[in-house]
Order: sequence, then structure tokens, then C-alpha cells
Amino acid sequence: MPGPIRLGVAPIAWSNNDMLELGGETPLETCLKEERKAGFTGTETGVKFPMDPKVLGPILKKHRLALISGWFSGELLNSTVKAEQKRMMAQIDTYKALGAPCYVYAETTGTVQNKMDAPLSSRPRLAEADFPAYGRKLTELAEWMADYGVPMTYHHHMGTIVETQREIDLLMRHTGKAVGLLLDTGHLTFAGGDIVETTRKHGRRINHVHCKDLRWDMLRQVRQQDMSFLRGVLEGVFTVPGDGFIDFHAFARSLFDIGYEGWVVVEAEQDPAKAPAYEYALMGRRHLTSAFEAAGYEITG
Repeated sequence: MPGPIRLGVAPIAWSNNDMLELGGETPLETCLKEERKAGFTGTETGVKFPMDPKVLGPILKKHRLALISGWFSGELLNSTVKAEQKRMMAQIDTYKALGAPCYVYAETTGTVQNKMDAPLSSRPRLAEADFPAYGRKLTELAEWMADYGVPMTYHHHMGTIVETQREIDLLMRHTGKAVGLLLDTGHLTFAGGDIVETTRKHGRRINHVHCKDLRWDMLRQVRQQDMSFLRGVLEGVFTVPGDGFIDFHAFARSLFDIGYEGWVVVEAEQDPAKAPAYEYALMGRRHLTSAFEAAGYEITG
């Protein structure tokens, strides 16, 4: 029987990292205050978070929030492990100092995730024959991160070289156990994958979880019109758990079955003018609480 989980949240619902027009005016203070008010005990970082641990630490302590993790835009595909280590040092030092349990890494070389006019069909693709070489480099980087004290959790993401269930399978096959997997319900379902099947297949590698939901009508429209990722976000393809069609009760049971323990994070980027961040965060927490308690989990602070 697995141990307890903790519910966290990402600030991207309050202030978007790639589109500053979405919540750009919202102060960090408001974001953190409402995260805690909604019942979350941990937060990931975003563009408004200071990266000096001496500054960030007291801010998080004031709001009684733990630091969970945060995003890093990887460029390892066309770079070296040493160069990548140098790029991430300041951020990883902050995470280590503040006790973050993992570090979200996504390969963004050639990504279209941050390009408003680039359709998702134009995303970069890594040939199957090239996964072993990339996997060796990624494993070397992940082993260094683990030794440093902040393990890697790899984020499959729309618009990148690891988007589909097949690409997740290839990545897991060609990397060592130091490369953890961030299972993101919204991104994998968006890409046509099966979150329960992937959880059961790669459960031992999952060391972080992002929970977002999808609106079916918008997902169908994004696919039919081959929209860009950012356009899809603006149109409202993502939402919080309980406001879309993903079965989070089945997902929670699959995590329980493989013994997952740790953080489960509500991470759903949408326009806060249309979907008020606090109200939707509260909706997401309540739905996940119901789903995970029904699966047999204890939820702790």
C-alpha cells in the first residue's frame, strides 16, 4: 500500500509563463495567497518567482507553501551535458536549498509550444534511431542531478520531441532509472495517449504528476484546425480536473496500484479572465481529493 500524497498547484493558472497577457498583472503575492487559500500546501515556480533562495524561502514560508519544483527548458539534444549543467546551476541550487524533491526537465530544442503561429503538426520529431544517443546523454545528466540532490522528472509536452505515448515509451526504453517521468494527464491525453496504460507501464519511473483536464469540444477543434499550442490554450483546451472529460478516478486508482507516493499538482494553463484562477484551483483540488481518497490514498499537508 502506498504512502500519502500531497496536493500542490502550479502558478501558471494565475500568470502564464509564455503569454504574459494572461494574468501578467497579477502580483506574486496574490497568486501565493490564493494557492494556500484553495487548500494547497506546495507550489511550483513561475516567471514571477525570485530565484535567490534567501529571497524565495521567506516568501514561501510566509504563505506556508513548500517548493515542489519548476520548469527548465532543456537544450541537450544539440548541446553537451556540461553545457546543460552550466545553464541549470542557478535554478537547481535554489531548488536544492529549498528542499524541492525534483526538477522538471523538458527538451525544448526546436519546440513549437511557445510559437503562436506554428501549428502543432510542425513540431520537431526525433527519429527512433536517434533515441539511444539522446537517451545516453539524458541519463548522464539525470545521474548528475540525482547525485547533486535534485532528481530529474522528464516532462513530455505538446509541441516537443517527446509528445506521444510512443515517444514516452522510447524515452523510457533508452534512458536509465535516473530519468524520472513526469506524467501529465492533459498533455498525454491531448497527444492521443492513454494515461492509465502509461502509468501501469512506466509506474516505477513516475516521480511527479501534473493533473490537468481537457474540454472535448475545444480539443476536437484544435486538432481539426491544426492550431498552435498557444492558440489552443487561449481557446480554452485545458482546464482543471473535474471540468473536462478525463477520468481522474481511474487515473488515481492506477497510481495507487503502482504505489506512487509524492506530489500531485494541479497545473492547468488557461485565461484567468475567463476562468478565475482561485475558483478553478479550488474546483481542481476538490475533484482530486475525491478521486484520490476514493482510490485509497491519504492526503497530507
